[in-house]
Amino acid sequence: MTNEIYIFSGLGADERVFQKLDFSDFKTTFVKWIIPKDKETIENYSTRLLAQITTKKPILIGLSFGGIIAVEVAKQIETEKVILIASAKTKIEIPYYYRFAGQLRLHKLLPTRLLKSSNLFTNWFFGTTSTFDKQLLKQILIDTNPMFLKWAIDKVARWTNQIQIKNIFHIHGTSDRILPLKFVKCNLTIKNGGHLMTLNKSDELNNILRQQI
Repeated sequence: MTNEIYIFSGLGADERVFQKLDFSDFKTTFVKWIIPKDKETIENYSTRLLAQITTKKPILIGLSFGGIIAVEVAKQIETEKVILIASAKTKIEIPYYYRFAGQLRLHKLLPTRLLKSSNLFTNWFFGTTSTFDKQLLKQILIDTNPMFLKWAIDKVARWTNQIQIKNIFHIHGTSDRILPLKFVKCNLTIKNGGHLMTLNKSDELNNILRQQI
């Protein structure tokens, strides 16, 4: 398959979370996050990202929040396939407690300093256990634009999508604590995979992606 692959990283993250995955046989573009406009909708934001997608019928791969954006992009263009990793296809797969917090705007009370901190809780929440993974998560949180972070959390908590995109293949970890498996219907599970299983379950993910791309 000659289609170009476009990869959407997790919330505030970049291509560093994919560094253990092998895309060397494919023409790959890591979509760059852009600063959202004031009160911008997720639909409009996704439209602006289309400027980075220059091929017809691309393959989209999205991790976590990047998967949500990949879904929104796929609603606007024709795609060959959309592969989600530790993500959600519709608002129903967002845990009800996030959606409840979104309705009450409770997430807006979280201080940015807390959201960008790295500690025992964030390592547990993201499923990072090795020293390398913990250090990478810490650096990603430090590097994350606070404005983008708060905007993205708001969009996850208040996501309204109910459209089922065609050609989706959804991979989810059995130990994902951010988007627990019990809330999603996926095509394939990775045993003991956490939210950042692109780092610590890379061998399994590489095998799956080779079969799907």
